[in-house]
Amino acid sequence: MQTELSKKLGVEYAVFGFTPFPAVAAAISRAGGFGVLGAVRYTAPDELKRDLDWIEAHIDGKPYGLDVVMPAKKVEGVTEADVEAMIPEGHRQFVKDTLAKYGVPELAEGEVSGWRITGWMEQVARNQLDVAFEYPIRLLANALGSPPADVVARAHDQDVLVAALAGSARHAVKHKEGGIDIVVAQGYEAGGHTGDIASMVLTPEVVDAVDPLPVLAAGGIGSGQQVAAALALGAQGVWLGSLWLTTTEAELPSPRLIEKLLAAGSGDTVRSRALTGKPARQLRTEWTDAWDSADGPGTLPMPLQGLLVADAVSRIQKYEVEPLLGTPVGQIVGRMTSERSVQAVFDDLTRGFEKAVDRINRIAGRSGQ
Repeated sequence: MQTELSKKLGVEYAVFGFTPFPAVAAAISRAGGFGVLGAVRYTAPDELKRDLDWIEAHIDGKPYGLDVVMPAKKVEGVTEADVEAMIPEGHRQFVKDTLAKYGVPELAEGEVSGWRITGWMEQVARNQLDVAFEYPIRLLANALGSPPADVVARAHDQDVLVAALAGSARHAVKHKEGGIDIVVAQGYEAGGHTGDIASMVLTPEVVDAVDPLPVLAAGGIGSGQQVAAALALGAQGVWLGSLWLTTTEAELPSPRLIEKLLAAGSGDTVRSRALTGKPARQLRTEWTDAWDSADGPGTLPMPLQGLLVADAVSRIQKYEVEPLLGTPVGQIVGRMTSERSVQAVFDDLTRGFEKAVDRINRIAGRSGQ
């Protein structure tokens, strides 16, 4: 499971693991992969610094990276308060009515939502980068495509590779033209923000479009056999996110949410704008159904939707309101049937990869070579 890219980054396996949890990111790197910490949930630089310090103390000197969310075009002078003021009152009332329908309690007086995704705001992401570049990160990934040109230049000045997610070959070409080092071809099956093209079609299209840039395949990958298929399609590695949610190192806020993930099948997800305003694959719940209903007010564009529902999502998670309880996750959730350690996941990936390679060698008449 080594490729030119994994060798360049000094990792044993070409498995890049995206996760919002520091303990999972460190465990992925210790297991021989490349852990990538998602920064979007960090609203204050000190919070990110605290967790990067923790990673440094627990990663055994292995390489790791950071994933941020920022638009390619720089926007000046827009504050969170400015954005909040743009949210229509009718949408706020819809949230109140939906929560009341399911009896979701209010947060305690003075309690602040733990789910403020202000990381969608560009200045927040830039503050995160000011912190991150003080650490020996090897990779900066951007979930919204190519970051602004000055961010790419700053990363390259510090010998940090830059990756960008793409849902089409057209987007991938734009990333290449913007100086990106690695393109993550994220198929329709993936959790979180996705495009409309399935991984089996998307990966070779992107590989051909950006050659010789390395490509990571993402979406619908959760076994070693699928890793082998991704490499056979021309990818130099895989980008896995959903698979880590049910690992023992993960810090999901709700035992009931873990139970829902373990019980879900591959058909129990939906692409909905309910969470952020952009299409994002997540568990289908009565919350997503309410937002996608013709009777609803419709979702708002990013970042308005994320700010609108932040407190609601925090309340749903805190009080574990089962019908509304969900999370971004890909169709691979159907394979996530038990809690395992990150190391156990890697053991399974490597065994499956070896079986797939042996099978292909037998088909090609190279058995025993």
